[in-house]
Amino acid sequence: MADRIDIGASPEGMQTLALKRANRHGLIAGATGTGKTVTLQALAEAFAREGVNVFAADIKGDLSGIAAPGEPPPGWALKRADEIGIALTPEAPPVVFWDVYGELGHPVRTTVTEMGPVLMARILEASEAQEGAVTIAFKLADDWLKDGKREGLLLNLADLRALLTYISENSEDIGKKYGLVTPQSIAALQRRLLQLEMDGAERFFGEPALELDDLLAPGPDGKGVVHLLASERLVQSPRLYSAFLLWLMSELWETLPEVGDLDKPKLVFFFDEAHLLFRDAPKELLTRVEQVVRLIRSKGVGVYFVTQSPTDVPDMVLSQLGNRFQHALRAYTPSDQKAVRAAAQSFRANANVDVAKEIQEMNVGEALVSTLDEKGAPTVVARTKIRPPNSQVGPILLEAREAMIAKSSVRKKYEKTIDRESAHEVLTRRLEQVAREEEREAKARAPASRSTGTTRRSGGSRTTAVERQTGRVATGVFSTIVRELMRGILGTPSRRRR
Repeated sequence: MADRIDIGASPEGMQTLALKRANRHGLIAGATGTGKTVTLQALAEAFAREGVNVFAADIKGDLSGIAAPGEPPPGWALKRADEIGIALTPEAPPVVFWDVYGELGHPVRTTVTEMGPVLMARILEASEAQEGAVTIAFKLADDWLKDGKREGLLLNLADLRALLTYISENSEDIGKKYGLVTPQSIAALQRRLLQLEMDGAERFFGEPALELDDLLAPGPDGKGVVHLLASERLVQSPRLYSAFLLWLMSELWETLPEVGDLDKPKLVFFFDEAHLLFRDAPKELLTRVEQVVRLIRSKGVGVYFVTQSPTDVPDMVLSQLGNRFQHALRAYTPSDQKAVRAAAQSFRANANVDVAKEIQEMNVGEALVSTLDEKGAPTVVARTKIRPPNSQVGPILLEAREAMIAKSSVRKKYEKTIDRESAHEVLTRRLEQVAREEEREAKARAPASRSTGTTRRSGGSRTTAVERQTGRVATGVFSTIVRELMRGILGTPSRRRR
């Protein structure tokens, strides 16, 4: 196989990307309609051809065309291929479709535990105080043990709700050890959990959780596999979308072994609409992103952010992105002009290219390209006609997608949800047990009442066991039951790995 992939043609010659430097990350930027998606598709296709797996978010659905050969190629693709001097060979890499909601791909899930308190607070749009409550919930779960063995009971949103309820009912005791948590914070988090459930996000939290080995497994004949995440619906919940992709990057970073600089990456990760990751992000989250991006390259993973302007990405992250593909920008406002200057200054100068001028004049499908050479230094910027992909440009038919999903080797593994016993089920079962015991006690006392001549009409003042139990939930006695139950049985693993 080749040691580099073709990007397109420039006056200086064919522009390429060395596979050995593909793990040094990259940026694909440009205004809407300038050709970013085609560039992403051409790169993903080329990586797969050379045996590199790809994971990409499909924001508009049109990236799904990579799963079908571009036959016949459209007229514009034939024209551009002729201008570049290459031949188009209609073909498509193997593709696996994923979907958090399980509608346009295999369900992709994780547990609340693995998402972690920082990202979970991000999803819940928590304030600083509310984020503290989420952190305490995770810490509390992690501190509880059963027989000296941790139990992974924070699996889904129902489990998190149960734990937050416990904290609310026992706020005084918990506050002494972990810090004050107000009822208002818990109530706000519970409302947001309800909203997440109404939006269908509960499908994302549960088991079987996504196995990273399924993203890294090679395709037939040594070709790379393109994994597409259907994100048309997911991106409508920006915080869930960004938290999911950051979680996936973090999982790769924490799980994969150190490999240094390989001849080619194990996986290339495309993060479309990247500005959603950084919008209103707290400092702690930005620090985590920077840390993951900086270190994940040594695990053999390259991360490519796709967004409209380089200014959408914080400088500390932008400095880690060695391979740049800058499509046209429009400078209608002062902020647009600032973005143009920022983009121009990020390239290694070329005496034959006025970056600030050409960045506003490029045609659709053209980009200013600078990649890392064999020594890791950026090449001089070149105005480049991006090569068209060999696969179909535009979405595939739903019937074709469904047929590929049905034939996928991972379908049976993720098709059905596994609902093993967790915090919610344990609490529910124990409360039912307590109610049954009280009912038996009530029946045992009944003969004694009759022997004394005491009678009660149905609907009178005497309450049933279930009614008494309900009353206790309302008056706070429920907290005592939960406290005794949860101590010693709820433990949260730092990782779920078997």
